[in-house]
Order: sequence, then C-alpha cells, then structure tokens
Amino acid sequence: MNQSKAFESDAYLRNVSTKPGVYRMLDGEGEVLYVGKARNLKKRLSSYFAKTRLPSRTRAMVRRVSDVEVTVTMSETEALLLEQSLIKRLEPPYNVIFRDNKTYPFIHLSDHPEFPRLSFYRGSRKAPGQFFGPFPSARAARQSLTILQRLFTLRTCEDSFFEHRTRPCLEHQIKRCSAPCVGKIDASAYAEDTAQAVMFLEGRNRAVLDEFTDAMHQASENLDYETAARRRDQIAALRQIQEQQGVYTSDGDLDVLAARTSHGIACVHGIFVRGGLLMGQKTWFPRDALDQSNEQMLDAFAAQYYLGGAGMDIPQIIITEHALEIGDLLADVLSEQANKKVRFTSRVRGRRRRWLEQVGENADAQLKQRLSRKQTLVERIMALQDALELDDLPDRLECFDISHTSGEATVASCVVFDVNGPKKSDYRRFNIEGVKKGDDYGALRQALSRRFAKLVRGEGQVPNILVIDGGPRQVDVAVEVLAEYGLACGDGGLVIIGISKGPGRKAGLESFTLGNGLPLHLDPHNPAMHLLQHIRDEAHRFALSGHRQRRQKVRRESALDMIVGVGSTRKRRLLQHFGSLASLKGASIEEIATVQGISRTLAAHIREQLESV
Repeated sequence: MNQSKAFESDAYLRNVSTKPGVYRMLDGEGEVLYVGKARNLKKRLSSYFAKTRLPSRTRAMVRRVSDVEVTVTMSETEALLLEQSLIKRLEPPYNVIFRDNKTYPFIHLSDHPEFPRLSFYRGSRKAPGQFFGPFPSARAARQSLTILQRLFTLRTCEDSFFEHRTRPCLEHQIKRCSAPCVGKIDASAYAEDTAQAVMFLEGRNRAVLDEFTDAMHQASENLDYETAARRRDQIAALRQIQEQQGVYTSDGDLDVLAARTSHGIACVHGIFVRGGLLMGQKTWFPRDALDQSNEQMLDAFAAQYYLGGAGMDIPQIIITEHALEIGDLLADVLSEQANKKVRFTSRVRGRRRRWLEQVGENADAQLKQRLSRKQTLVERIMALQDALELDDLPDRLECFDISHTSGEATVASCVVFDVNGPKKSDYRRFNIEGVKKGDDYGALRQALSRRFAKLVRGEGQVPNILVIDGGPRQVDVAVEVLAEYGLACGDGGLVIIGISKGPGRKAGLESFTLGNGLPLHLDPHNPAMHLLQHIRDEAHRFALSGHRQRRQKVRRESALDMIVGVGSTRKRRLLQHFGSLASLKGASIEEIATVQGISRTLAAHIREQLESV
C-alpha cells in the first residue's frame, strides 16, 4: 500500500498548532526523511498535502511520509536553531546537506623570542602566538603564505629543524627565507620584517608600502645599494599583489554568496574579505535531493554555514544574490552570537554589484563543469551496463589492486566509484601480512576476504561490479572468495571483471575476463573501456602510494632500530636533525656527533652500521 495513503493528513492537520516550531517527516520505518521549520506549523505542513502542484521530487518525498512529528517552540528564532541542530545530527536524505566538517585554516605566527615562525595552521587556536584568518580554504591560506615569504622572507620551518641547521636551506637560496638559523639576519632586522608582515596580514598594505619606500630611500642615501635593491623588489612585488587584489579590497568584513541549482546538483560560490584583504574564494556542492530553487538553496546553505560552527568569523555584511527568506531572522541570531551588528543584503551598487555578478558567473561555470563531468561519467556507466547486458544501472563499482617491491611491504587497495565519480570516503587500504613474498594471489585473497567479511556482517554496501587488476587467475581467486561468503556472481548477482594489461602496457589493448571465465570484448573507443581504465588506474595509484609510505616507514625504522645504543629518543633526534635517513647516511661522524645525546664513539658506530645497510 502506498505510504502516503497510510498517513491521514486531513485528520492530522486539524490538530496541528499554528505556533512556530520544527517538523520531522518520517517514513514507514520511522526514519526521518526531512526536517523543516515554520513560523506557522499548520500553514507550512498544509502546503505539503494540499492539492496544489508540488515539484516532482517533493511529491516523491511526500508519498513516502507515514508520520509527522512536530516540536512547538517559543519563537521562530528558537525553531531555526533547533532545525539546524537536527539537520546536522540526523542528516535527513531530503534536506540540503552542507558537508564541511573541517576547521578553517589560519596563518600562525609563533611566539619565538627572536625569530618567530610563520606557518599554515589548522585546529584549535590554543598554541601560543598570533593567528590570522580564517581563510576559506587551505589553498587560499597557502597562497597567502607564499606571498608573505616573497615579501618578508620569514622562516616557515619547524623549530626542531631551525635549531639544528648548520647551513642555509633551499628556501634561502630561492630568496624566501632570510636564514636566521645561520645568522644571515640579526634579531632586530628580523623583528622589523615580522612587524611588517603582521601589518600586511591585518590589511594595512598602504602602511607597509610606505615603510618599504622610506627604507629604500634611507638605504640609498647610506649607499647601501644591496638593501635598497631588496626594498625596491619588495615594493614591486607588493604593488603587483595590490593590483591583483584591488578589485576586491574594501573597508570592513564581508562575504558575497551566489547559488545555482540544476538537475539535482547545487553549487554555492563565495568570496571572503576580512579587514579589506581578500582571504580567498570557495565553491561548495551541497546535497540537494529536492531540486530546490536558487533562492531556497541560499536560504538553506546560509543557515547551515553560519550556524554550523564552520569556524569562519562572521562578517558584518553578507551579500547574497537573492534576498533570503530567513535573512532578517538569521541576521538577528548571528548578531547576538558575534556580539556585533550583522546584516544580509542583496541590494548593492557599484563595486559590490560587480562582485555579486562575478560570484554568480563563477557559480554558473562551476555548476556547468560539474554537470559535464557527471554526464560523462553516467554515459560511461551506461555503456558498461550495455556491454554487460545488465537490467539496472550499476551504482557502485569497486576495484582492487596489489602493490609491492619484490614482495616487500605489500599493500592492497580498494577504490570505489559511483555515479558521481570516485567516492574517496569509501577508499580502503589493506596491509598484507602472513603471505609469502611475491604471492599476488594470496595477497588478493586476503584483501578480498577482509573486505567481504565486513559485508557479511552487515557493514558497508555490496558493489554491483567488482573490478580486479589482473587476469583469469586473479578473477578465479575473487570468485572463490565470494563463494566462501555466499555471494553470487553473475546472473543477477555481483559482476566480476578482471583487467589484464595489453602488449607493452599500452592503453586500449587491455583484455577483460568475466567471473564466468568468458572474455569481455570492448572497443578501445568504447566509454565503458575508459571507465574501467580510470578505476583501474585510480586503484593502482592508491595502492602504490600506500606501498611507498609503508616501505619508507619499514626501511627507516629497521635501519636505525637494529643499531645498538640507538633507542626511540636518539632515533627521533637523528631524524629531526638530518631530516631523512638518506641525509643521515651521507653525514660524517663529526656531523652525527653534534646531535644531542650522540657521543663521537656512538656516532662512529652509527656511521659504520649505516654503511653496511
């Protein structure tokens, strides 16, 4: 029976409160489908069950509704806060979901007494020193850090690295560090550069430029032409940066947001200005199961973004392409939280109007690009469906690959693709143990067994197609493992495809083997071929990177662990001092003996042992 008929909406609505509150729509199993808020609960809920025309995706949701729960609140503000709390906790399938759980990055200036370190920072701001930001993305923060290195040549290295340097590093050679570690700059000059960097980060570019200009003239009068040339180059670099950012520079803090929606995909693009300095821009693709309008998307996104504890400082002005239905309400809540007046506006002129237009154009471009990629991927999956003569479109493909070097540090990878492309949150690596070195079949058997044992326990989702990087023998191993766990292959069950490399490993000459042992013939230009090549290459990349990490860890640990007299503390000090095992191997006995806790006798012993490795 249709679930919507099971829900007697007329009888239910007669008793619903007209006060503000939050409603939760539930399906037949009691799972929450959608969470919403309303100024008038009865009026809002009636709109879902009225005879008026609803969007198709909303109708599909309403057909699944078996019950509605409501919570009456004292005010619409309270309803807004409760709604966002429930959306974040329950993640209902039909709500707009803005997933961005990362804390936003900052630039951190350490509290070193003479030579503070400037670095990228993400996390709680409990470390001593000054923080600048937050930046909307790691890329924006790192770009700003690069600019600071060019302009002020402050050090970015860890304290442990800085304290043990005996000669300048590469950063000094490319003129991005003044090398205070080896005395190339004194503390007073470094402090001056630090103060100017702080001014720049606070948006006082004009003051920095004036100081650079005065310093250049003073150095020229003192016939210190080297310093004058350095200041001249800094002035030129700063003016170039100002030209690049001048389009955005404005007094105060503000965000500019625009949204675009199409075919179930939503895109929100924003730029962020703090203290007159462009902090960067960012694009989000929130989940949009109801195919909402641009205006509805901005409403839902703004509430989740600014009330979700995303870590961004709330600006004084938030410019949106469309007036928000909840704009005044959200502004009141944010003003109270930020202890300052916050305002939403869509009516802007002049430069701010140009920003808004630019943000809208960027949102358009990002959405078109996303749609194009998704269309291409869906076409490839449909081509594979046709090639395999499947009744349904496969919506989950998993691919396994094995990587090792002569059997050392064997790692298996499992990558996952769905209709949106690589699903990296479901990627897995398996460190293979207890298998004879070089036994790829045994390694594959172990990885598949560990993966499908979890599926049998009800953990995770069963794939439609299992891709194996290998030939008929590897496919036989996969069939055997699946049989052990009672999983059917072919004839409506899970499809297995093995990929064997072609002559000379040339792309397009691969051969394919199905789980029943029969070959799968694909034309080199078939989109299905491109999809299988893509997932195979991604599995290979993921396995190889995991193998290299494991191999490096094993080699680093084994080489030092077998040296008598070198425990965990001395090993850590040696690696911190030299940066890598390779550098340590190239060091002399005298250099090794400079490390804290290493005598000359022990240094000679270490040198002798490393030469034999």
